Amino acid sequence: MVDWTFLYEQSRALYSHTGHPSLDPFVFFKLALVGRLENLVSDRRLVEHCALRLDILCFLGYELDEELP
Repeated sequence: MVDWTFLYEQSRALYSHTGHPSLDPFVFFKLALVGRLENLVSDRRLVEHCALRLDILCFLGYELDEELP
């Protein structure tokens, strides 16, 4: 098991507290990791691929009916 909480501390300076809410650092890092491991270079292709794979949805912490970012 990996403790992903270090991502919040490492990315705190990169995220604004005002304006439109941004993507959760956990989800962003995990999507980048899946894209690298699955050899997907397109963001659209990555999201389409992740939406079809139950194991990846579970890894990202999304339910079946939730829309990916």
